[in-house]
Amino acid sequence: MRQVLLVDDNPVQLSVREAVLRTAGLQVSVATTAESALAMLRGLSDRIGLVITDHLMPGCSGSELVRQIRSFNPWLPVIVLSGLAEAEREYADLAVVFRHKPIPPLDLIELVRASLDQASQQRGAA
Repeated sequence: MRQVLLVDDNPVQLSVREAVLRTAGLQVSVATTAESALAMLRGLSDRIGLVITDHLMPGCSGSELVRQIRSFNPWLPVIVLSGLAEAEREYADLAVVFRHKPIPPLDLIELVRASLDQASQQRGAA
């Protein structure tokens, strides 16, 4: 199974999501900045199967991060989490799954597994 890359500048949010996903048996990598996430994606692109990012981050918003990801990987599944409902429209043309925070742990696990399964099926069909 491919890894999930969590991107969030909030260490508490990051560690809670990481623990939830690891407890569910998923492989997880973490990045605290968009820049480090992009470096990981370029270096480990064959291992990362899904990105989960926060919307509000210093230096580079979630939508800018997704635009940069799309420039070199248009098919990588991305889940965006935000407490700002109005942020969803920034992702309208970026092929992401947008969810409002807080997201219950079981819902997050289900969403991640479904996204990874769908991406795996699409890779197998290609």
